[in-house]
Amino acid sequence: MSAPQLDDEHRGEEILAVFDTAFGEQLAADPAAFRVTFRRMAASAFAFHRGAACLFHHDLDREAPRGTGSAHHAPYLDERTSRVWIHGDLHAGSFGTRMDATGRLVLGVNDFDEAYVGPFTWDLKRLAASVALIGYAKALSDEQISGLVRGCAAAYRARIHALATGAASDEVPPLTLDTAEGPLLDVLRDARSLTRSGLLDSMTEIRDFERRFAPGAGSVELDAATRYKVLDAFDGYLETLPESSPTRPDSYRVKDIMGRRGIGIGSAGPPSYDILLEGASDALENDVVIRVRQGRTPAVSRHVTDPAIRDRFRHEGHRTVISQRALQAHADPWLGWTELDGAGRFVAEVSPYAVDLDWDDIDDPEEIAGVVADLGRATATLHAAADDRSGKSPVPFSTERAIDAAIAADEEGFAPLLVDFAHSYGARARADHQIFAGLIRNGRVPGL
Repeated sequence: MSAPQLDDEHRGEEILAVFDTAFGEQLAADPAAFRVTFRRMAASAFAFHRGAACLFHHDLDREAPRGTGSAHHAPYLDERTSRVWIHGDLHAGSFGTRMDATGRLVLGVNDFDEAYVGPFTWDLKRLAASVALIGYAKALSDEQISGLVRGCAAAYRARIHALATGAASDEVPPLTLDTAEGPLLDVLRDARSLTRSGLLDSMTEIRDFERRFAPGAGSVELDAATRYKVLDAFDGYLETLPESSPTRPDSYRVKDIMGRRGIGIGSAGPPSYDILLEGASDALENDVVIRVRQGRTPAVSRHVTDPAIRDRFRHEGHRTVISQRALQAHADPWLGWTELDGAGRFVAEVSPYAVDLDWDDIDDPEEIAGVVADLGRATATLHAAADDRSGKSPVPFSTERAIDAAIAADEEGFAPLLVDFAHSYGARARADHQIFAGLIRNGRVPGL
């Protein structure tokens, strides 16, 4: 990346301006939540990169070729590869486990709040930069970091080519208990050891022979008016569920509702609502928790401004759900959308089987290389899943064939492009992290 070097004062002002655009309204509404989020971002350069998708895409857009009003003339981008459904916040911490709609444990990309239609290379560059940050934090040399990014690029390229040339699905399998190795297999095994009863025990209690939400742990009791509004939004949500969702009528019986504050990096904002449902049977251990969350404006949409894309979505909750269904094979059957207090919301199950990939204990360079390569393959599978040649989608073509053809036009330049970007933006993110921490320490960040 050839971004001009700004002095710390000017870069600090730029960071504050970008964050104000992205977070200003939510920060004003709930400064306490953002105090937690921003201080978590200040903990490390990788944590800062994770929480600063808005700054990343701002920087990419600032460096895009000018004169055409689009990114089509950047390397590997054309009319089609600039209109791929992308994750929007892809980094090495964006991966974890889920139980898909067929009952299979899969490790792949999670959290689709930032998903949008845009250039496929933006996902890859964000992932590559995060790999460089992890490598730097683990004291790997620049040469070793370059090797990691090259391995990720090679794995992505090989998987895209296999998918584009019509390889059978069993020849390009997802990461499951049968196919994963090393740390990724450990994560899947950890997920398999979890139970629905364990999740329910952590969130609920049984009172008068019925399960209810337990107080505490970030939960917020709701008044009668708010409960009524949530129930009304729940009725609207039911109309958006796919045909593959549970068919037992009692599955949707509401047992309890609880408010909940956001937790984790990037989760600050309006409260979410948990709804406890009957589930697949009358047995208390089969109850289901779904979460109603407000959709937020994805960072990519501030820089990909095609109205033909934006007009496809009723609101950000609708966009989040449509994006996840497009990018994720056999998506959560409880996934749907609704409206509450005039804002779009998306709804998904609180999964008992969700385990995030944790980099803290992955230190061996060979293990890191193996994991990074698998993340490259998983990203290719993600990009290839999100096409629809029916004409009803914003991406009405084969994404894997379009990406395969674009890379084939310059095979030799693909990996070096990502390696160079990983090093340059990794350095930029480390410097930005220090600037951001200084802004917080000196009282320059609003709300802190």
